[in-house]
Parts: sequence; C-alpha cells; structure tokens
Amino acid sequence: MAGTNVRINGVHHLAISTADIKGQIEFFSDVLGAELVALFWMHGVPGGWHGFCRLNDFCSVAFVQLQGNADVDAEIGVTHAGSGAGTSAPGTMQHVAFNVDTHDELLAIRDRIRSRGVNVIGEIDHGMCRSIYFAGPEGLTLEVATSEAALNPEAWIDPEVVELAGISPAELDRFKNPAAYSGEGGTVTQPPMDPARPHLNYPPDRYEQVLALSDAEITAMSSYAEPPVRV
Repeated sequence: MAGTNVRINGVHHLAISTADIKGQIEFFSDVLGAELVALFWMHGVPGGWHGFCRLNDFCSVAFVQLQGNADVDAEIGVTHAGSGAGTSAPGTMQHVAFNVDTHDELLAIRDRIRSRGVNVIGEIDHGMCRSIYFAGPEGLTLEVATSEAALNPEAWIDPEVVELAGISPAELDRFKNPAAYSGEGGTVTQPPMDPARPHLNYPPDRYEQVLALSDAEITAMSSYAEPPVRV
C-alpha cells in the first residue's frame, strides 16, 4: 500500500431493510434485471436473512430481513421520502440512483420497467446526467441514470449553494482535494471513544467491550468465511 492514495472507490453493496425479502428480490430480478447471487442467514445476526442482487461483479443491492422489521411503521416524510423531491429524516436514504452506461440503455431499461406494469417518470435531462424515476416495493424511491462524462466541479459546484451551506473557501478547497493518505499497514489502533464522533447503535456496555477488543480478536470471533453451500 505504500505510496497508494487510499480512498473509497465505489459501492460494494447498498443494504435495504425489508419485511418481504422475496418480494424485493422478485422486483429487482424481474423488473430491473439484477440476478440473485446470494441469500443466506445474516452473519452474526440471529434470525436475520441477507440477500444480494448483482449489479456487476463487485457491486450489489442487498436486502436485510430481520425479525421485527415488519413492526416498524413506514412514514412518508420521515422514514421514506416518497419521491425525489420528498423530505425524510437526516441520515436516511432519500433515493437511490442506479447506473446504465448509455442513453439507449436508459430508454431500454425504461421499457423493461414499464413492460412489468411499473410507472416511470422521465427521462429528465439534468445536464450532469439523464434520469428516470419510479417506485420500488416498500416505499423505495428509485432512479436509473446515465452520464456521458465525469463531472466537472468547476461547472457543477454552485457558489451560491456553497455559501448557503456555510462552506468557506478553505473548506471548499479541502472538500475538492481530500488529503492523500497511503495507510500505515493496518497498524493504527482504535482511538478513544469520542461522543462527538458517529457511533454504531449497540448497547453502551457491549459497545465499549467490542471497542476494547483487538482487531485480531474481532476477526477471530466474528468472521464467517464459508459459503452456505459447498460447491
């Protein structure tokens, strides 16, 4: 890793909660053409199921069905946006946009979605991309988009919105040019727990115990490397 700038470089999988994993798989497989590649007991989560529909070899949309999901009320404007212009609670997924490579493929996937009886709005030309919009099961707000070229930040970062967001010139430069980092060989230890930083929602005592474990202990205790079917 020495000399390599470490950064996130894509979406490995997007995990969506569901109370009807079969229905979600049916929609993403039949309507959107994403083949089912994994469906298994969720590792380390008693009673949980995990399903993966392939977008490409290293990118999937995933579904998590847990006991109790069906008991959580969905509310438009709170848990779900309901449309690309709708509100939802901070930290929730407002909508998700999937990619196709060309404009012809955008029209073709629109045909596929409509041929399954699902209404689609668009295409809409946003300049940065062309998009279609539609709903998925359980209140999902979905988009398929295509772009002809990478975004030019000089054209697409609006100074007015930058100011409204409270971003200073120095911060803007930092956001556009994140500090390079090459890693330290996996040797950086767990920092002290800072309440001002984001944290996973575990019972406090259990969370402190987990954070006190070494990385090797976590790996040994929590890994489930074997697939459910021997091939």
